[in-house]
Amino acid sequence: MSFGFKIIVSGDYACFTRPELKVERVSYDVPTPSALEGLLKSVYWKPAIRYVIDEIVVFNPIDFMNVRRNEVKEKIPLGKVKSDMKSGENAKGVYIYTSSCRNQRSAMILKDVRYGISFHFEMTGLKSERENDDEKKHYNIIKRRLENGQFFRTPCLGCCEYSVKKLEITDDFDYSLVANEFAGRDIDLGYMLYGLEFEDNSKPINGDWDNPVFSDKANAVYYRPHLINGVIDVQKWRRETECL
Repeated sequence: MSFGFKIIVSGDYACFTRPELKVERVSYDVPTPSALEGLLKSVYWKPAIRYVIDEIVVFNPIDFMNVRRNEVKEKIPLGKVKSDMKSGENAKGVYIYTSSCRNQRSAMILKDVRYGISFHFEMTGLKSERENDDEKKHYNIIKRRLENGQFFRTPCLGCCEYSVKKLEITDDFDYSLVANEFAGRDIDLGYMLYGLEFEDNSKPINGDWDNPVFSDKANAVYYRPHLINGVIDVQKWRRETECL
């Protein structure tokens, strides 16, 4: 049994980065399922559930813009941070000088976006001994948080700097609001990233949930969807064209 929802999200900007273009960021024309799953996890997430995207409605025309910005090309190693924390009063501090490691990069991003997202969640079988993981319980929590506009971190559209401007739950989509440029068209979007399939299957490789160690090894999963009349039937294309 699965419980489904429909939401509409909008934002000023979005960037669903193509993995084959590494130096300069270039967005896909439409959101990837994994990006939308991440958006939903910002509203509510538990190891006991997994989000599945069923349909994406692209309401606004696909409009790109180019931006340039300064980015820091380095990051502080985790080992140095841990070592400094253990030093106590003798800690010297860990830092980087942004003025000496700054790069200017361009990005091709989407602007003025509005998407309808139809999704459901499934039980993963992973649960805490302290929790009663019932599907109805998770459904009620998700529904309440969506209705109240609650989230524990700001939902974003691909990149964290492109936050969702408005998120609302709905009973159904008004397909008459889809941009006219999609009417009667079947647009082959080519191969797109569907998501990452981690080898640990979201379970600690050391078998210890109190001090878990997870694997960072994953396989990229791609699919080849079509945008038909402004709608991507993710469920259909996931079933027919999913590949590694």
